Amino acid sequence: MTFSDNCDILDSSTMKLSADSTEKEDNTMSQQKITILYCRLSNEDALDGESNSIQNQRDLLTKYAADHGLINTKILVDDGYTGTNFNRPAIKEAFEMIEQGLVSTFIVKDMSRFGRDYLQVGQYTELYFPSKNIRFIAINDGVDSEKGDNDFTPFRNLFNDFYAKDTSKKVRAVFKAKGMSGKHLGKPPFGYKNDPDNPGHWIIDKEAAPTVKMIFDLTIAGNGPGKVSRILEKEKVLTPRSLYAKQKGKPLPENPYFWDDSSVVGILERMEYTGCVCNFKTYSKSYKLKKRIPNSIEDMYIVPDTQEAIVSKEQWDIVQELRQNRRRLTKAGRQSLFSGLVYCADCGKKMRFMTYQGCSEAQDRYVCSEYDGGRGTCSCHFIREAVLKEIVTIHLRKVLNYVRCDAESFKEEWLGKKSKELNESLRDEQKKLTQAKKRLSDLDILISSIYEDSVLGNLSKERYSKMARTYEKEQESLKEEISRIEESLKTTEEETSNLTRFMNLVEKYVDIPELTQQITNEFIHKIIVHEADKSTGKRVQKIQIFFNFVDEIFIPPEWDIPELRDNKVNIKKTYVQNDFLVS
Repeated sequence: MTFSDNCDILDSSTMKLSADSTEKEDNTMSQQKITILYCRLSNEDALDGESNSIQNQRDLLTKYAADHGLINTKILVDDGYTGTNFNRPAIKEAFEMIEQGLVSTFIVKDMSRFGRDYLQVGQYTELYFPSKNIRFIAINDGVDSEKGDNDFTPFRNLFNDFYAKDTSKKVRAVFKAKGMSGKHLGKPPFGYKNDPDNPGHWIIDKEAAPTVKMIFDLTIAGNGPGKVSRILEKEKVLTPRSLYAKQKGKPLPENPYFWDDSSVVGILERMEYTGCVCNFKTYSKSYKLKKRIPNSIEDMYIVPDTQEAIVSKEQWDIVQELRQNRRRLTKAGRQSLFSGLVYCADCGKKMRFMTYQGCSEAQDRYVCSEYDGGRGTCSCHFIREAVLKEIVTIHLRKVLNYVRCDAESFKEEWLGKKSKELNESLRDEQKKLTQAKKRLSDLDILISSIYEDSVLGNLSKERYSKMARTYEKEQESLKEEISRIEESLKTTEEETSNLTRFMNLVEKYVDIPELTQQITNEFIHKIIVHEADKSTGKRVQKIQIFFNFVDEIFIPPEWDIPELRDNKVNIKKTYVQNDFLVS
């Protein structure tokens, strides 16, 4: 019994002695693991000279590993990648190897080569690497996790972050200066190419520009990006990638006519096709975030007439409005002619196109979206599309006929009057602007003068302070006035330009035998439908029509309008133009 107990003790002692050999085996396995030699160089770091070059880092890391007996090395390189984030191919590969338990040591030239985001660098070096039993070495910074913490390392990481932030500010400043100079910041889009004689200037690519114009025309005709793509494919129109390959003499893609919807959308959203420079279309919230956010139109820098236009500004504006009011086929397979253009007069919301399978097109109608079958907040405003189409067609023909047949009268009584009002307003505002700017300049001189008198003792401090406050208050008021006038002048100039745009649009159409989707999109801006009035025993409904660029068009009341008077839907013209009563 005693012998058995002693044997148990001996066995236990033997187990403890065997631990020595296990530790030796672990050390051997550790030596067989990989030592990663990591090199990184960003485009900004390359400007610092040869010291940070990839070859210099490679030589330094290789020599250090050899001198310290670190074998089984693997060199990983991220060339041209910023250190402000860890979205880099080589660093991702290193982390994958670490997760697989293949790495024992990670060596870099200095902390900035590993990264410049002090939060992420600290997380990896102080938490991640120790948890994975990885030895981390930054040679030039004297960092070696095996020798213990380096108290200065967190500050060094913070300095590296400051360096990245400062570099980002400088790059952005250069980028902004170039953009504000009126030069294009990017490459020419499909439809343009660089001018061989002036690389900063774009010229029309005669092979690509017709396709761009075709895409805009098809969109104005009522086709969405998906349908446009199918039309281009059916017409065997080369995609941008295919056309570039053809121009460079390279093999075409497998399907050279397969247009992606996103490519069509990208073309429709490029303002540069109107002949302008459009810079700063996107921005990032931080130099650490690479996601680009769309800028508002007010924050972009736009310079008109910098290259030949492929599409007119009028066409581009119409397409952008159509993109906001996208039309889709209903379940019955029919598409609305005025969808997105018809509004309820009471609640101001859009009216929904209603159609049903098995019903004729004569029963298609627009109903206020807020009615919701009597459960909504608005009453049952509705109008049949066939009636609305006839109203718009007749009135549009009348407008075109009036403008063409009595152009001089139209210009004198409507356009001429409007232009006169605009020109008078323009002259008055420009005069006020000149006077305000001159007074602002005079005040600067006066403030300098009284300051000099105060210094020379010719003006008391109390008197100087009172006069200075008065002048400064007047300056602030003048600055606000100048800002208001400049905004007013801009609006006035836009209104004058819109009148010209509408006249050009009228000249485009000789006649309108039928109201098509394209004509509707080009002419109609909004249609307002009022609730039907049944107080007289008859259903009477008021309709208002507004046109693109000019909103309302006033035709002289003495004009005879037999089409409106004798039409079968019994449309009666009211005293206010663009208002129609349907009974």
